[in-house]
Amino acid sequence: MGVLVIVWLERKISAAIQQRIGPEYSGPLGILQALADGTKLLLKEDLLPSRGNIRLFRVGPSIAVISILLSYLIIPFGYHLVLADLSIGFFLWIDISSIVPIGLLMSGYGSNNKYSFSGGLRAAAQSISYEIPLTLCVLAISLRVICWNMNFFLSLF
Repeated sequence: MGVLVIVWLERKISAAIQQRIGPEYSGPLGILQALADGTKLLLKEDLLPSRGNIRLFRVGPSIAVISILLSYLIIPFGYHLVLADLSIGFFLWIDISSIVPIGLLMSGYGSNNKYSFSGGLRAAAQSISYEIPLTLCVLAISLRVICWNMNFFLSLF
C-alpha cells in the first residue's frame, strides 16, 4: 500500500514540476491510477517472435527473475528472521546470483534477432563484470571473519 502512495506522490510531484495535470483518470485525484496501470500491464498481449525459439524466449526471463527471488531466501532480515539459514550462505548467494546472466542470454538468443541477442549479451556481460569484484569482496570478508553463515554477521552488530 505504501508503494502505491509513493508512486502516486511521485507522479503528482512530477506533474507539478512539469506544469501539467498528472494522473487523475482512475479514482478521486488519480489514487487508483497505479492499480489501473498494473492491471493493464497484466492483461497485455504477449508478443512472441515468429522465427525464434519460443521456449527459450519465455523461459529466459523466468530463470532470471526466479534466481533473483531465490537470493532473498538466504539474506537475513533480522537476527532469527531468515528463510534458509545455511552454513554456506555466502557461497549459495553468489551461486544463485550468477544464474541471472544465463536467463538474459537465453531470452536474447530465443528471439532470433541480432539486436535482441546483442542486448542480451551486453546485459549478461555487465552482470558478469560486476559479479567478479563482488565475489572477491565477499570472499575476502568471509575469509577474514572465518564464517560463511550470513546470520553470524548480524550477531556482530
